[in-house]
Amino acid sequence: MQLLVLADEPVDAARVRAALPGETDLEGARVLVVTPARNSSTLAFWMSDSDEAIADATATQERSVDALRSEGVRAAGEVGESEPLLALQDALATFDADLVLLLSGDDALERQARDELDVRVVRA
Repeated sequence: MQLLVLADEPVDAARVRAALPGETDLEGARVLVVTPARNSSTLAFWMSDSDEAIADATATQERSVDALRSEGVRAAGEVGESEPLLALQDALATFDADLVLLLSGDDALERQARDELDVRVVRA
């Protein structure tokens, strides 16, 4: 299985496993953790000051990947666009996921992802 995880805070294998549907397991899975580089304020967004957002997202995805790898999960990570749906679309261009797991976002993102992505989407 190839699992794409969208997370804006650090996650570990236990959190990912708990969010997986039914019989889905991480055994033998390849996991890509995508963390959107969200600006901390509207002013930072409009001033195109993305350095802090990128640094924060990088730290989050690195902590997640390290935690997953320490538990034997084959994991990689990347920092995505500030808009979560765009981050998912970009990741899916190079990572052929069987399942997208939303560990961040809201009902609107879940609806958009289900409507626009050609892959199963689950939100926890």
